[in-house]
Amino acid sequence: MSSVPVFEEFEPAPDCGCPGCARHRRDLALGLPVRAGGHPAAHGARRALVLVTAAGAVLGGGGATGIATALAPAAPADAAGAAGAARGTDTPQGGRAPLHGPPAAQADGVPTPGAVPTTSQISAETLRKTTRTEIINRAKTWVAVQVPYSMEKYWSDGYRQDCSGYISMAWNLRSNEWTGSLDRFAVRIDRTELQPGDILLFHNPANPTRGSHVTIFGGWTDYTHTAYVAYEQTKPRTRKQATPMAYWENSSRYVAYRYKGLAGGGSGAGSGATTPPTGTAAYPGGAKFGPGANNAHVTRLGRMLVQRGARRFYVTGPGPRWSEADRRATQAFQRAQGWKGAEADGLPGPHTWMLLVSGQGKDIGGSSGSSGPSTDANGFPGRGSFRLGQSNAYVEKLGKQLVKRGFGKHYLSGPGPRWTEADRRNVEAFQRAQGWRGAAADGYPGPETWRRLFR
Repeated sequence: MSSVPVFEEFEPAPDCGCPGCARHRRDLALGLPVRAGGHPAAHGARRALVLVTAAGAVLGGGGATGIATALAPAAPADAAGAAGAARGTDTPQGGRAPLHGPPAAQADGVPTPGAVPTTSQISAETLRKTTRTEIINRAKTWVAVQVPYSMEKYWSDGYRQDCSGYISMAWNLRSNEWTGSLDRFAVRIDRTELQPGDILLFHNPANPTRGSHVTIFGGWTDYTHTAYVAYEQTKPRTRKQATPMAYWENSSRYVAYRYKGLAGGGSGAGSGATTPPTGTAAYPGGAKFGPGANNAHVTRLGRMLVQRGARRFYVTGPGPRWSEADRRATQAFQRAQGWKGAEADGLPGPHTWMLLVSGQGKDIGGSSGSSGPSTDANGFPGRGSFRLGQSNAYVEKLGKQLVKRGFGKHYLSGPGPRWTEADRRNVEAFQRAQGWRGAAADGYPGPETWRRLFR
């Protein structure tokens, strides 16, 4: 009996430069299966070819037993494979898709699935606004209920139960994205700028179904910045776990990104929404601060902190060698802004530095107006006063000034002390009147908004 040719799938070596391997890697990236964003017709043709080939091999010399073998499900992964999956190294994912369930709104600024969007097609103005706190709180909901990992199933909120679906949910996107498209909803940042709600993304263009993964940054585990709290969707279910920077495998290939629709918010290391005023010294980088640091930037930091009410923390100095006094003074300043947790870790980030060098934010002890609303144009009480659920005199003062300046059309009643969507929309209108766009006109007042409104 003549032999029947057997066709096998093969995986080209990632470092092989021969034309055959290079072309096959290209075909893998362009001809993805449907679950990874490929075209359904191409997937159907490939599936038919595999079935016909298998049937030919069976009929050529296998009989009924051969057919049963060919169509039998694959054997379970071995113990080593299971261990790798448990650690999160095996995270295949689905492709771009609408939310599952009732018809969902079209994706933010993105063409219909199948088209390849460009960065210019997704602007910050078209995205749903959210805060760091809201991102982390949404991430925690899946951790709490232990959502099982699946690249094909969807959770009750409409998001796919894989790593990229998890980010789509946490960022409150209007569609299920994948590792090949999430960067279009974000701006790339340096790892030293990471703050809760940012992501660490590895997309493998040679074969997106192998190795590609994404996690949510939840904060550093300690001052060394060698590990962080990662929120991620991986096998077998959603988890929150201390993770080496940037991940267990392919660590050097993970890129840090920040959601374009981020709405302000106090952040010790910077939210990316506030630009330092012209003429202020640029942030020297996180490596200049912390245990072992000895440089002029530490001295300057200490002096600025003393000017803002931190004298009691220093027995001597400030000086160029980083000390516990510097950490405690920095933390006191961060807490004075209303920041908590990882945002008040005592290590100065870009936002902390910007507030200090520009003289903005609240002094330690609340000397900029913690006892009541300040009538001083520079008495900005901190971003934490203007958030959903907040009720204080600063909100009412802001609203009355907006009305006075002709930006109160969204109030149906009031203004009052409780922060509402009407307050946000009126602030946004005022910010846009200054010529600001994107994150600079998110409807949440910052120091410069406050200064211009009351000047």
